[in-house]
Parts: sequence; C-alpha cells; structure tokens
Amino acid sequence: MEKARAQWDNPLQFVFACISYAVGLGNVWRFPYLCQMYGGGSFLIPYLIMLVVEGMPLLYLELAVGQRMQQGSIGSWRTISPYLSGVGVASVVVSCFLSMYYNVINAWGFWYLFHSFQNPLPWSVCPLNSNRTGYDEECEAASSTQYFWYRKTLNISPSIQESGAVQWEPALCLILAWLVVYLCILRGTESTGKVVYFTALLPYCVLIIYLGRGLTLHGATNGLIYMFTPKVEQLANPKTWINAATQIFFSLGLGFGSLIAFASYNKPSNDCQKHAVIVSLINSATSIFASIVTFSIYGFKATFNYESCLDKVILLLTNSFDLEDGFLTASNLEEVKDHLASTYPSKYSEVFPSIKNCSLESELDTAVQGTGLAFIVYSEAIKNMEVSQLWSVLYFFMLLMLGIGSMLGNTAAILTPLTDSKVISSHLPKEAISGLVCLINCAVGMVFTMEAGNYWFDIFNDYAATLSLLLIVLVETIALCYVYGLRRFESDLKATTGRALSWYWKVMWAGVSPLLIISLFAFYLSDYILTGTLQYQAWDASQGQLVTKDYPSYALAVIGLLVASSTMCIPLGALGTFITRHLKRADTAPVA
Repeated sequence: MEKARAQWDNPLQFVFACISYAVGLGNVWRFPYLCQMYGGGSFLIPYLIMLVVEGMPLLYLELAVGQRMQQGSIGSWRTISPYLSGVGVASVVVSCFLSMYYNVINAWGFWYLFHSFQNPLPWSVCPLNSNRTGYDEECEAASSTQYFWYRKTLNISPSIQESGAVQWEPALCLILAWLVVYLCILRGTESTGKVVYFTALLPYCVLIIYLGRGLTLHGATNGLIYMFTPKVEQLANPKTWINAATQIFFSLGLGFGSLIAFASYNKPSNDCQKHAVIVSLINSATSIFASIVTFSIYGFKATFNYESCLDKVILLLTNSFDLEDGFLTASNLEEVKDHLASTYPSKYSEVFPSIKNCSLESELDTAVQGTGLAFIVYSEAIKNMEVSQLWSVLYFFMLLMLGIGSMLGNTAAILTPLTDSKVISSHLPKEAISGLVCLINCAVGMVFTMEAGNYWFDIFNDYAATLSLLLIVLVETIALCYVYGLRRFESDLKATTGRALSWYWKVMWAGVSPLLIISLFAFYLSDYILTGTLQYQAWDASQGQLVTKDYPSYALAVIGLLVASSTMCIPLGALGTFITRHLKRADTAPVA
C-alpha cells in the first residue's frame, strides 16, 4: 500500500505557511528603499498595478498546479509533460542556492540578538584604540554602527581576493540557525504547520509595537511626509515600473517551487484561488505597513543626525567667535553665519572648512537597502532610543521570525521533490533527508562566514536567482497554457474545486503575465550586458567607507556558473527525456 500524502491540518495552516514564506526580509528592507528611490507615495501606483497583472495570477498558477498534481515541483511539471521535468529541477537548484546563503542572514540576526542584551549596546559607542588614548581609527572614520557591522560582525577583508579564515562566532550562529530550521522541518507539515503560526503572526505583533513607538519619536513625521509625498515625475521613469514588477515577483517567492510544495499538501478540493488573493494582498499590505514603520524610524534617525550636526556647528561658531551661550540657535544660524562672514571674513574663512552643511532633506535622501538598512540604519536609530535594549531585542527577534519563516518555504521546495521520490524515500526516512539537506547547506554556508564571505553573499544574492526565476516562471506559464492546455487545466480545477476560471485569470496567464516576464527578462539580460565589467562594494578600513572594485575573473566565472547551472536544467531536462524516449523506442522496435 502506498502511504497517503501528508496534508495540512486545516486551510488556515496552509495560508499561514504561505504568508510566513512570502512575507520576508524583502518587505522590511527592500520595499521601503524602492519607495524612497522611485517617487514615494507615487510608487504605490505601479506597485499595485503589477500586483494585479503579475503577482496574483502567477501566485494562483503555482498554487493551482501544486494542488492539482499533488506533488512537488519536479513531479508536478513532469506530470504536465515529461519534457518539463527540468523546470522542477531548476526550481530545486535555485532553492538550494538560496538556502545556502539566506540562512546566513538569520545567523547575523542571532548575533545581533545576543548582543542586544548588553548595556550599553555594543554598536552605540566606538571602542578605544590599542593604546587606550582615543577611539579606534576605523570606527572614528566610519561610525560605531558601521564599525560593529563590518569589523565586529563580518571582520571583513579589503577585497574578495583576500578570503581570510572562518569567523567562529558567525559560524556558530549559522550552525544554530540551521539547527532551528531542522527542528522546524523535522516532521514535514506536521511540525512546519505548528511553527508557521508563530513565524507568520509574531512579526506583525512586533511591527504594531514598533509603529506605536515610531509614531511617538521626535522627527517621525518628517519621515512619513517624505514617504507619502508623491513624486509624480517618477511614473515616467521605466525603472520605476520595472522595479515595481520585480519587487512583486520576488516578494511572493515565485519560481522557487515552495508554493507548489505547500499547495501539494492541500486537499484537491481546497479553494486555492481565494487563498492566492488573500496571500498576495496580505503580502503587499505588509510591505506598505512595514514602510510606515521604517520611515517613522528613518525620520527619527534623520532628524537626530540633522540636529546633532546643527549642535556641532553652533558649538564650533560659539567657541570660535566667543559668542554668548544660547545666543546662537537653529532658527538664527544662517543669519548669524552671514553676519560673521561679512564682519570677520578672515577668521570665518579659517573656520569655514570645519562647518558642516546640515540638511534634513539630504539625510532623508540617503537611500539604503538590504543588510545596510537592517543592520546599520536600524541599529543606529535603535541606539538613540530610550530603553534601547528592549527595542533591539524586539527588532532582531522580528527579523529572525521573518527569516526563519522564509527558510521553511525554501527547504520545503527542496525536500518535497526529494521525499516524493520513491528511490530516495524508500532508503531514507524523512528526518534523515531533512538532516542531510540542512547539513550540506550549513557546510557550504560556512563560506559566507569567512572574512571575504560578505562579498560572496552579495554575489549569490544578486545573481543566483534573478534571471533563473524569470525563465522558470515564464516556462511554467507557457507550459500550463499551451502544452498542458488552458481549457484542460480549467476543467481540472472546476472538477476538483468547483470553481471555474474567470476571464481575468485566463487573459493574465495566456498573455499579459508572460509578456511582462519576457520584458523583465530582456531588461535584466541587457542590463547585465551593458554594465560591462561587473563590480562590487568593498570595505576600506582606512577611509571607513565602501569603495567600488572590479570582480576578479574567477568571481565572474562563479557568477556565470550560478546563472547557467539552474537555467540549463530546463533544456537539458528536455534533451534527456528526448534521448531516453528515443532509446526506448529503438529497444522496443521489432527486428526485421
């Protein structure tokens, strides 16, 4: 007797699993950056349009395929056509790449969480130099938060060529992160189904608490006004629309096979159309909600830095010109500066190079995304809050919940096809398969804990998935509509769920969504070609800032291998099936 397929305890568990997977770190550190770069409130117009024409239809497509076929990505696409098994393999390869580096973010989250219990926070002040006569030079050149990130956390090397040794503290945190993931996926849906309630709901609790705190911070309104003030001219910028489409695509986690894996544990009669709409709307609403929280804190940080800058200028001028204490204020600073420049021109010219140009607008314009926003900008804002330890613990706990929730989806995309395979599952129990996947990924992930690890992290983050996922989802959409047949799939869904496909889903699947993906694919491909020599940001300890360097030839070879190893699975899978079938026909051909 074939063992019955595991299922979610109830539809709500499935929805929470999808939300926990889709709502991730990108909602917190990528979407606010895009709002900042591409028109503030006006960015929501292309974002919501792309949600309707791309996000919802493609999410529904993947959920419907997984639920209908009751298999992981490899089995589902092999069932649709034997020539498409490479599509599922490509999804698994991309998910493996993602798992290798993504859990390193959780390791950094644990590192910061453990340090959040110290008083004062270790990134709030610069350490003393070796002579104990002043502050560390690198820290003074940069800032205390940058120093803690680049030197204490990463101990980063000056370039990718200088690999350095494995840093044992991040390495231990990475082992802990993988141990947590293993315990969560140990028994498949049975254990994952319980964990997703926490990983899906707890981040919202923390965001709500942070919103309450953020709105009461001095200068929060400056950040919110900056976010919601629309820059309508940005709507004419093609990159605004491209980034809106890209954000929707990657935020929902399309193409990895995770959504197909999750949906395969549903009952065939489950209303996955309704769940696709719910998950995509919640994901986008979370991005907007997280941006409100981020910009309230961003406004506080910008205002704090602006006022600190003004205080330093006021102190400098007061001391240099023997002004009365309290005479010089922020309101009369420009007027007094003009007066001093005209009355004491020679003395003012001596002091002038030391006078900083303080601007709230330029502070708000400083756009940061990714790890820079999560571990530098946020930690800089937190250190200036009252009871900073509490807010630090809450923030990094939330990052961990978001990161672990996404990891559950990534590992499900790898494990479901493996446990579906009768060859593998007949020899190894589910726990052993899960353990081996975690162990291999953890071992490879140690590369990212080396001194040059952050540079390799950026390579995987920038190149391991972008083109591959666009190609995978494009082939998925074309295969479903034109190989399996849209009418045939519609009748399958109507027979199992009792719900017919409306014209909206058909038009999006058959025409609009594929054309949009082709446009995105063409843009990214041309962008890579036109960029010329690929470059990266390296940390210069003497300057205390990032500098641009060219990737060495072997790093470019790794980038090419990352892209090719997943995309080539699709044609190679089709070629392998063709050769196998041809050989079988030759073997069974009657002898004359």
